[in-house]
Amino acid sequence: MSDYIATPYGTVEKRIMALAAEIRLLVCDVDGVLSDGRIYMGNDGEELKTFHTHDGFGIKALLNAGIDVAVITGRSSNIVQRRMQALGVQHIYQGQGDKLPAFEALLDKLELSASQAAYIGDDVIDLPVMHNAALGIAVVNAHPLVLQKADLVTRTSGGYGAVREVCDLILQAHGQLDSAQGTSV
Repeated sequence: MSDYIATPYGTVEKRIMALAAEIRLLVCDVDGVLSDGRIYMGNDGEELKTFHTHDGFGIKALLNAGIDVAVITGRSSNIVQRRMQALGVQHIYQGQGDKLPAFEALLDKLELSASQAAYIGDDVIDLPVMHNAALGIAVVNAHPLVLQKADLVTRTSGGYGAVREVCDLILQAHGQLDSAQGTSV
C-alpha cells in the first residue's frame, strides 16, 4: 500500500494529507509567498507588489468552504490591506516583526488550536509560527533553512500560485476540491 496520495501538483505523503484534513485556518506570509518577494518603489515612495490571481481564487475557495484565511506579515502596506479585503480575508496582521504573538492571538480569537492551523512562509522570520502550526509549509523558493524545517514544500514558487497549491491541498483533504468555488479577483 502506498504512503502517498495523488494531488493535482504531484504526490503528497498520507500523513501530510491527514494533517491538512484537520486544518481550519490557513495563515500566509505576504512578501515571497503571496507576492514574488520583490517590492517596486517609485520616486515618490509609491510601493507596488504583484499578486497572482490563482492565489486569489484559492483563498476565496477556502473561505467559501468555511476555512479561515489570515495574513501575518512583517511589513505594513496599504496594498496588502486592499488586496486582502478584496479577497474577503478578515484577519490581517501587518508590521509583525515577531509573528508568533499575532499567530497566538489569532488562534485565541478564532477559538482554534495550533493543530488546526497551517502556515506558509519563505524566510527565517516565519520559522517560529511554522514550528507551532500543525502544518508548516515553505514555498519552493524559500530560504534554505526554511526548506529544511518545513513539513511540506510547494512545487510552485511564491507569488506564482504557491498559495493556490496549498489551498487546493487543503480542499482536497477536506473532500471539497472538485466543488471548490472562488473567483480570480
